[in-house]
Amino acid sequence: MDFMQIVKDRYATKKFDGKTIPQEKITELEEMIRLSASSFGLQTYRIKVVTDAETKEKLLPASWNQPQITTCSHLFVFCADTDLESRAKLLYEAMGSAGVPAQNVEGYAKLVDGFIAGLGAEQRLIWAQKQAYIAMGNALNGAKALGFDSCPMEGFDSAAYAKILELPANLVPTLVVPVGYADDTPKPKVRLNKSDIFF
Repeated sequence: MDFMQIVKDRYATKKFDGKTIPQEKITELEEMIRLSASSFGLQTYRIKVVTDAETKEKLLPASWNQPQITTCSHLFVFCADTDLESRAKLLYEAMGSAGVPAQNVEGYAKLVDGFIAGLGAEQRLIWAQKQAYIAMGNALNGAKALGFDSCPMEGFDSAAYAKILELPANLVPTLVVPVGYADDTPKPKVRLNKSDIFF
């Protein structure tokens, strides 16, 4: 599918038909998300993929009882990871494995570590969450490119999600993307005029 057609056809699906997406398609979507852009390449997020009905039912009240949660095939819970040092360490190791010269990795590490050191607790969370939103773009358009649908969601209780999913303190549920096959009808796409956006 042409990318312009993907962004035209993608919409926030409110109800899915409950059918399971083949694992090979989910694997492709996960790779699209993995390849997302992020500041410094740190990818300061982890994504919990929920597939079992029991957990979805537990998450439903914490999601304002929105039907996307229990009717989707897979529920992607994007969590901001505030343990930036651990993410940085993983990146440096990946750079080394990719053949980046050690002196280059060391120089980059000084830059990144210095940036991280200058962030307070609240700044860490906000910055990590911003990176998760970038990755969500690939999730939404990637799902449509692979032949299924999605819905970006902020309407949920983050603390309740963390408790139900038994997440460590450094992982903060930030947004949810259920994916599946649509069982609703998209409304006409309404967007502002170009002149209201570009100047």
